[in-house]
Amino acid sequence: MVEFNVHNHQAIAARLRQQDEADAVRITVHCHQEMVEEDISLDDVREILLNATIMESYPEHKRGPCCLSCGKTLRGRYVHVVCTTAFELTIIITVYEPKPPKWADPFKRGKLE
Repeated sequence: MVEFNVHNHQAIAARLRQQDEADAVRITVHCHQEMVEEDISLDDVREILLNATIMESYPEHKRGPCCLSCGKTLRGRYVHVVCTTAFELTIIITVYEPKPPKWADPFKRGKLE
């Protein structure tokens, strides 16, 4: 890991953009499976990294600091991206389309029954 403020959402977004532009992005096998199942392309994921809104930061996650970001694809679809925030590479852990009941809208958690 590198020295980095994993609490600052603006700094996280800037780092994700920088790493995307440097082609320093990798995806996990789980992420690839989710991309196939939800028809989310690598171009979609990279577009979101360039324009992401950081919704939540998990600096103390057991596998290392990561975040939940949300963005809109070029096709106008909102997608959530969960990725690392403090490594030399951005590792995309998972991606999915936020849907009820877990999500009331792309930026607000819903109520689980």
